Amino acid sequence: MTVTINQTLNGVAETLLLPLYIRAIESQRPDALIKDDQAVAVIKQMNYDSSWITKMRVDEEDKVGLVLRNREIDRYARDFLARNSDAIVIHFGCGFDSRFERVDNGRVEWYDLDLPEVIALRRKFIGDEGERYHFLACSAFDDVWLDTVSIHRPRPLLFLAEGVFMYFEEAQIKSLVLMLHDHFPGAELVFDAFSPFLVRMNNLRISRTKIGARYQWGLKRGQDLELWGDGITLLDEWFLFSRPEPRLAHVQWMRHIPLLAKVMGIFHYRFEKAVG
Repeated sequence: MTVTINQTLNGVAETLLLPLYIRAIESQRPDALIKDDQAVAVIKQMNYDSSWITKMRVDEEDKVGLVLRNREIDRYARDFLARNSDAIVIHFGCGFDSRFERVDNGRVEWYDLDLPEVIALRRKFIGDEGERYHFLACSAFDDVWLDTVSIHRPRPLLFLAEGVFMYFEEAQIKSLVLMLHDHFPGAELVFDAFSPFLVRMNNLRISRTKIGARYQWGLKRGQDLELWGDGITLLDEWFLFSRPEPRLAHVQWMRHIPLLAKVMGIFHYRFEKAVG
């Protein structure tokens, strides 16, 4: 099965395997920060060869950071559903994430969106769609999914993207954000982003080791997105060192260095409805 996956995925889509593996390993720890039994089951089903992760030199703090990012975006989703129980959620670049199962409130209508080859693997290893759970097999940057989602207006909408936007050019991200802003006034958007400094450091490492996927876009300040258009409002932001985490104690000193304190963040926006 590993051979099948490697033949099916390429480019950015390959990055879905690393967080899947890390969630599975984390879930089996007695002090796990998240529990994702589905990730464990999928990894076992794939007979997944993780030797390439060793070659990528993923440090322990990077693994913990990825898990914390996953947990925090879950928290944002749960908070939105607590405020809007009958909401619509569109998860861009869902990969093998099982967020719907983790945060489902029994009423949300959920769309997992990813490239056709990724959705095909979700069907194979995880399962098919359900009554309130749907697939969108396309790129987030295509507008083919708009009609499907638009039929749910005026229900509250939340757009999620985790581990996605950094792999694309700023012009692509801006075009997508403005499309969401124009088509879904009142909707909210939560995504993670790296600082321009971390983007440069990652790409230097890749140039040296020839391992990994290059980053294209970094966000210096959460307020920068507000400059892209009227009515884009930053509601909240979270950074890796915002709160103490014992498993990151050995790198907590980074929170006192401005260049390093906010290298990875999660940003929460609302697209304000037009007045008048």
